[in-house]
Amino acid sequence: MSFNQYKDKIEEGDTVILFLGVDDTLTIRIKHGKTHQTRYGAVRHADLIGKQYGSRITCIGGKGWLHVLHPTPELWTITLPHRTQIIYSIDISMITLQLDLKPGSIVCESGTGSGSLSHAIIRSIAPTGHLYTYDYHQQRCDKAREEFTDHGIGDLVTVSCRDVCKDGFDVEHIADAVFLDLPVPWDAIKSAKQAFKLQGGKICSFSPCIEQVQRSCDQLRESGFVEVTTVECIARPYDVKTICLPPYNMGYIEGSTESSDDAPTDTKPKSSLKGFTAKCGILPKETAGHTGFLTFASLYTE
Repeated sequence: MSFNQYKDKIEEGDTVILFLGVDDTLTIRIKHGKTHQTRYGAVRHADLIGKQYGSRITCIGGKGWLHVLHPTPELWTITLPHRTQIIYSIDISMITLQLDLKPGSIVCESGTGSGSLSHAIIRSIAPTGHLYTYDYHQQRCDKAREEFTDHGIGDLVTVSCRDVCKDGFDVEHIADAVFLDLPVPWDAIKSAKQAFKLQGGKICSFSPCIEQVQRSCDQLRESGFVEVTTVECIARPYDVKTICLPPYNMGYIEGSTESSDDAPTDTKPKSSLKGFTAKCGILPKETAGHTGFLTFASLYTE
């Protein structure tokens, strides 16, 4: 199977998303003879083979049902096994947009981590592009390489175990875009510049702290990058409520303690004005932290 090429029916070896609810999804690898337990009951893998993706499956035991979905980078992001902190879809969408990723793009990424962003990049640059992704941790590299192969996208990515902050990138003049998710991204910016094609490209650095952003921006400018911009993507939930708004007191409404004797007689209402209701978006009193800062810059050459 492939995350990039959709098919109709589930087969042995497929990675399948079990959708039990909006906040309850999980991933399984189909293997004949296995059974997976959920809070709604058991699901036999053999019963899923041959089923249409999107089908509703009744769990064994009659406690409930679920849907079986074809995997996508977005669904993988919310169900993948965490080996590191990951980048979520709200930031990924901004990254793919600002880096101008499209089929055929060549991208360098460091570090690979849990592969959340990697899957989204590969979908954006497929079928003719390529991702070079780096991580200094050998086990993470091995696991990411295994997942890419299992997901049918192994030919679109090269995984390397390398500390780019110390050793730099092992490619030159091939990249359209570079992404950095590193503790000290400023140490990798000079070598990242060498990875770009001769006509230049775009770079993005993800950092959780504003101090990291400041040092990165200074290094980007020193290295000849322009259009340096930092954004922060925050999802702010709103509660929609019906509220009652009181009438505006002009000073002469009947029953008001602030009524004016100077108001014209014909403007004085005979009875009190009533308020009206309206729909209103209410922000929560507290909003959980920030996702991180995304710093973008461009490199142009003559």
